[in-house]
Amino acid sequence: MSNIDWIILVGTLAFIVFYGVWKTRNVKNVESYLLGDRDLKWWTIGLSIMATQASAITFLSTPGQAYEDGMRFAQFYFGLPIAMVIIAVFFLPLFYRLKVYTAYEYLESRFDLRTRTLTAVLFLVQRGLAAGITIYAPAIILSTILGWDLFTTVLIIGVVVIFYTVMGGTKAVSVTQKQQMIIILGGMIVAAIIILNKLPADVSFQDTLGVAGKMGKLQVVDFSFDLSNRYTIWSGILGGTFLFLSYFGTDQSQVQRYLSGKSLTESRLGLLFNGIFKVPMQFLVLFVGILVFMFYQFTPPPLHFNRGNVDNIEQSSYAPAYKQLETDYQLVYQEKQTAIKDLMLAIEQEDETAIQAAQTQVKTYFQQDSSLRAEAKTLIQKQNTFAKVKDTDYVFISFIVNYLPVGLVGLLLAVIFSAAMSSTASELNALATTTVIDLYRRSIVKDRNDQHYLKASKFFTILWGIIALSFAATADLFENLIQAVNIIGSLFYGAILGIFLIAFLFKSVQARAVFLGAIVGELIVLITFTLSVYGYIDLAYLWLNLIGCIIVILLSLLFQAIFGDSPPTPTKVLDR
Repeated sequence: MSNIDWIILVGTLAFIVFYGVWKTRNVKNVESYLLGDRDLKWWTIGLSIMATQASAITFLSTPGQAYEDGMRFAQFYFGLPIAMVIIAVFFLPLFYRLKVYTAYEYLESRFDLRTRTLTAVLFLVQRGLAAGITIYAPAIILSTILGWDLFTTVLIIGVVVIFYTVMGGTKAVSVTQKQQMIIILGGMIVAAIIILNKLPADVSFQDTLGVAGKMGKLQVVDFSFDLSNRYTIWSGILGGTFLFLSYFGTDQSQVQRYLSGKSLTESRLGLLFNGIFKVPMQFLVLFVGILVFMFYQFTPPPLHFNRGNVDNIEQSSYAPAYKQLETDYQLVYQEKQTAIKDLMLAIEQEDETAIQAAQTQVKTYFQQDSSLRAEAKTLIQKQNTFAKVKDTDYVFISFIVNYLPVGLVGLLLAVIFSAAMSSTASELNALATTTVIDLYRRSIVKDRNDQHYLKASKFFTILWGIIALSFAATADLFENLIQAVNIIGSLFYGAILGIFLIAFLFKSVQARAVFLGAIVGELIVLITFTLSVYGYIDLAYLWLNLIGCIIVILLSLLFQAIFGDSPPTPTKVLDR
């Protein structure tokens, strides 16, 4: 990178960090630290919610997902607006009425301390693991660009995030996320414009859409009802709705964002803002991936996008074999480029016969292209058994580093780092809040003064940061980072949502029944996922959210019928 890019990158990140620290310099008590004085406006809440979900993984992995699989991933978000409306109508008023710090406090007033603790622990496990991946995602950028070892890179990023999260708490997270989202959205729009300008002069935007459409990259909706297919309209609307209900309605990293609102109305507007604008934002990010894909139809792409793997194999005894694959790959590219130009001409002339003939040619070359890339991955793994050969996470960053002009490289890297910082800060803040409020202050160290719990909150922020950094060291075991985060969430969100829906909708179900139902239901989800991993069943991970939720509800109803517990004597609503 050039010095200008470094100045833009470091300057942008330094501004965000020190702005957050300065804006929260007067945070002196637990409520301010954990809930930010509950004074945020709806647009800050909305942008903060979007920034919490839009991690660096979104801007690293999603364009690569579109490059490989087209726009189908957009279906994953189809349930989001539905979930936002349900949460705004049913969840939010209850949380506001009880004036809770965390969503799990409500469960003690409805059931008992045991159920509250179980749900909090389930959240801590899944969010702690996910936080590690959101740190790892941007780390692969610097380690690839600078040649740093991954551990050092992970450590540097983690320390920066931990610093301003510890200093300012939830308010530091929220006030910085507004600036981060502006940088993120602006950067992605600039990236799209630059890619279009880098296409050949004789290739128009309409040509780009036409060819991408004929190549199947613009197919958004898949109506097939296939439980093994990860992305269909059914898995998006059904599984996705349950995932987002649990994520936004019961995950403290999101609940904490809108509990900081100035009023119930402000928080509702913030949620609805997210429901309206999140899906178009995701379309934008996916479409940038499609544009990168089209760019590489007219500019020779690398055989393998992970430069670290390529450098290693080029210095090994497998170098000649890899060089031959690169030569064959470029020959296929040249033939494919001719076929794509024939397809463009046929589309322009609206000649269906010629379109079909050109499509067949293009598909043939793409099969050859995919075969050579697969051979390259096999060769890389022969050279290094532990190498991560799934390179879609490197597609967008490879384009940024190699083809963007000076200055914009730093800006786009700032986009990715801003996303990493915003989501990781939210996660660490939520993990610390849940640990202090639901476990430490409630069950371990009671009746201490405010300053003690403020110090405990900062300590647990650091502790969870260290845990997340430790897990980041193993994140390269996953093939695709954005799928990894969603898979981890899907393993736990269904059971958590089931507990909350029982609390809201089934007033006859009492504590013992829901506690046992949750434990058995979570075990069934984990067993189902394990069977899927080992190929005994074929089930897309999004369905785990629906399955987990329904199983917990059914088991809780069954156990209630068996035990026949009567409602407990009403007690104080909350006992923190």
